[in-house]
Amino acid sequence: MFYDIVDARYIKDYKIELTFENGKKGIVDFRGYINKGGFFSRFSDIEYFKQFYINKELGVLCWHDEVDIAPETLYSEATGEPLPVWMTQEEQKEGTVKARLMV
Repeated sequence: MFYDIVDARYIKDYKIELTFENGKKGIVDFRGYINKGGFFSRFSDIEYFKQFYINKELGVLCWHDEVDIAPETLYSEATGEPLPVWMTQEEQKEGTVKARLMV
């Protein structure tokens, strides 16, 4: 899919460079996610944060306990392009999709 993540490279601190299926790249600073609480509070441990991987089947960035962030949100943050119009108004206002636990 257009927003699928195909590569992710740790840069430094809470920054990860993401490459998307359409070839676009960008760096996302995840530091702001820590203050969102919930699953994201785990990011305060930088060693935990560095243990991300790409779920190739779904094209999403995940962490070892399978917490992931919607690739559409990361695409918007990495490229500066607006969130897709099909996302809810609340998600567009917040600029994020709540983390979901994959089952």
